[in-house]
Amino acid sequence: TFLQIKMRKLDSTKVRPLKSEQLLHIEDHDFALRPGFGGSPIPVGIDVQVESIDSISEVDMDFTMTLYLRHYWKDERLSFRSNKNKSMTFDGRLIKKIWVPDVFFVHSKRSFIHDTTVENIMLRVYPDGNVLFSLRITVSAMCLMDFSRFPLDTQNCSLELESYAYNEDDLMLYWKHGNKSLSTDENISLSQFFIEEFSASSGLAFYSSTGWYNRLFINFALRRHIFFFVLQSYFPAMLMVMLSWVSFWIDRRAVPARVSLGITTVLTMSTIMTGVSASMPQVSYIKAVDVYLWISFLFVFLSVIEYAAVNYLTTIEERKQLKKRGKASGMYSMDAVQAMAFDGCFHDTDMDMDLSPFPDPCEENETRASQTNISSEDTPRLKRKRSLKGNVGRIILQNNHVIDTYSRIIFPSVYIVFNFFYWGLYM
Repeated sequence: TFLQIKMRKLDSTKVRPLKSEQLLHIEDHDFALRPGFGGSPIPVGIDVQVESIDSISEVDMDFTMTLYLRHYWKDERLSFRSNKNKSMTFDGRLIKKIWVPDVFFVHSKRSFIHDTTVENIMLRVYPDGNVLFSLRITVSAMCLMDFSRFPLDTQNCSLELESYAYNEDDLMLYWKHGNKSLSTDENISLSQFFIEEFSASSGLAFYSSTGWYNRLFINFALRRHIFFFVLQSYFPAMLMVMLSWVSFWIDRRAVPARVSLGITTVLTMSTIMTGVSASMPQVSYIKAVDVYLWISFLFVFLSVIEYAAVNYLTTIEERKQLKKRGKASGMYSMDAVQAMAFDGCFHDTDMDMDLSPFPDPCEENETRASQTNISSEDTPRLKRKRSLKGNVGRIILQNNHVIDTYSRIIFPSVYIVFNFFYWGLYM
């Protein structure tokens, strides 16, 4: 007998139950089965405290949230005697030995339980068998976003909770305190969004192979801050459109100036549009920012087309004037298009010959052609200088094409009307 007692003490294959396990009678029950198995479904109350919304990704269409998830249920198998009616609190080591609800996050992509410095799990058991199971989780879940009004949009996302194995015949999932079951930290803020509201709701989900399941929803609405996009997209686009209008006030004979200005504004608008598209998902529909940027791009493009029309019509007008004058020798025997290609300037009226404010290659060519018969005091260059005194504004207006005159009014007016309708519709 003494030998048998000693052998029992040395038997390491049997592990004595912990004192807490003995108090809860864990070894006396089969916790693979839910409480009340074979009877009515077990009610499991849920409440959630949202600690933070860590990120919102438009490209991946998901959000990351950190929260405290608490479960409440009653398991009479865990009831124990207590003279002072005090509960017992345990860490995560006891979780694997008892039954706990198998709640999971629907449409989640990634999730984990925090484990610094230990696993953030708490189990509290009351003498009557009521159980509180709390854990701290970070979860990334899908959010179906509609970007048709981007960046003037409001996104509605939800985090959905559901039992994985137990349908409504075995487990009834509900919000423990109704609408008050969902609480948030007052300091939650996001860089690009304003959180409008949090709300809790519930419903049912049907699976053809397993039946109906209770589902809980954590709903929240996000309204985007527009100021960032005004500075990065809208305001630069407005400036480029207005800069393209400067072309209408430049003399139509300044071909390099007007062409380079038009090409610069077109390329800048293309850069702005590319930058916005790079930070957005490739959706198959038009966004609000696309409407604004493409209309702005159209205005800039039309300003280039407008000068092409002015250039062409001015060339035709010059050709007709040269034919009327009947000049058939020297520089003016050349075709109007050839003359412009040669020196880069128009020769549209007598003003160009006598009062032109641009004496660069054009007037130098004209001076060379006539300097053998004209004294140095009566050169066209000196005539222009005398005539320009006090008449610069009149000369610029007379040298303008009628298309430029109308464009100065029509382009700004139409763009202002477009902005009025755009902001009125989307805001």
